[in-house]
Formats: sequence, C-alpha cells, structure tokens
Amino acid sequence: MSRAAGKPTPGQSIRPEDIRRWGTAWSRRVGQFLARIVWNTTIIGAENIPATGRIIVAANHTGIIDGPVLHGALPRRSHFIIKEEAFSGFIGILMRGAGQIPVDRKSGRAALTTALALLNEDRLVGVFPEGTRGRGDVTDAKAGVAWLAVRAQAPVVPVAILGTRRPGDKRGHVPGFRARLAVVIGEPFVAADPALGTGRAAVTAAVEQVRTHMADNVAAAIARTGIDLPESAE
Repeated sequence: MSRAAGKPTPGQSIRPEDIRRWGTAWSRRVGQFLARIVWNTTIIGAENIPATGRIIVAANHTGIIDGPVLHGALPRRSHFIIKEEAFSGFIGILMRGAGQIPVDRKSGRAALTTALALLNEDRLVGVFPEGTRGRGDVTDAKAGVAWLAVRAQAPVVPVAILGTRRPGDKRGHVPGFRARLAVVIGEPFVAADPALGTGRAAVTAAVEQVRTHMADNVAAAIARTGIDLPESAE
C-alpha cells in the first residue's frame, strides 16, 4: 500500500526497538573503507568526540556521500537520522541493518523520539541540521537537533565535511577514486540553556547556538584545509 492508502512509511513508524544497535559496528567498518581507501579523507579533531556518553554530532551537508564518509570518520559507532527515501529496496535493507534512523521530513517526531531514546542509552546520534544537501555554509538549521540537545541534555559537536562536492560539481556528484576529502570535528559545546527549561524558548535559543557553532566550524575548516564549498545549493 502507498502512503496515500494509509500505510505508515518507515520514518513515520520508526520506534527505538526497531533500531539494530549492533549494526553500527559493521557499517562503521564499511564507512572507514570508503573514507580512507576509496577516498582520501583527512580527519581533523577526532579527539573532540568523547569516547563514551551521549553526544550529538551536527554536520553540514553538501554531497551525496556525506553520511557514509562521516560514519567512517568518527572514532566511535554512530546512529544517523537519514531521509526515509533512502530506506527502500536493497539500500533500505542495508540502512536498517546498519542501525540508522529513517525520518519522515514532513513530520519527524518518530525519528526524534527514537534518537532521544538512543541518546538516553549514552550513544552517539548524528544529524544534518540543514535538512538536505545544499551549499553547506549553515545559513539555516532545522529545530530537530536543538530539540534533541534540549531534551537529552547532550553536548553537540559541530562537524564540517568538505570536498564531497566542490565548486562546479553538480548536486548528485560522487567524487572519484582517492579524491581528497576532509572531516573537521570541532569542540563540543552545550546548546541547551537549563534556565530556559525544555520548551519552545529553549529550543529556539539552542537552534541559534547550533547554527552559529556549525557555521564557524565550517569557515575555520575551509581556512585550514583550503577546500571550498560549492557555489550554490544546486
């Protein structure tokens, strides 16, 4: 049945018990192979990821391979919130087996609730707060990452992914073999202000904290690596 016929899509129906926790072990190995063997990825700041405890990784998003590259570049296992369209066919089987979280981008509540449960297990959850592939300069950020930071009281680590789509590359570009990429991991910060509680004001304030830290980290990463962003979102 289709969505119109009333059958829930993966992102609408996802529950914490649906996530295969063990899947992040093998899928991280695949990500490492892609990041380090297929592509030539420089990883800077891996020490900024705590070895244990709940943590939210917030990354910019320009290229189609950002997810697997970052999954392999991080120094610990990770669950990423990923658009539900990726959870179909053979790729969907792999994504579910990898322990990733499908999100219905029209209503992301189920994905956020599932991600919150994983954070409460002291796991690492990855988010692309821009919501979709774009220029990657983080001029905007969706509220989901801030909601997680507020509700889980988890530190946020900003990450800049560079080289997956360079100036002149089309939106669906896949870098060639041994293309030079960079993953620059910033320092953790606290986005949630305890004085604001957990309501709308707290989430609004946290969104701006996330956006500012991410944008600053992207700018610093470009200056450090010399790898620029694409000229536009398309």
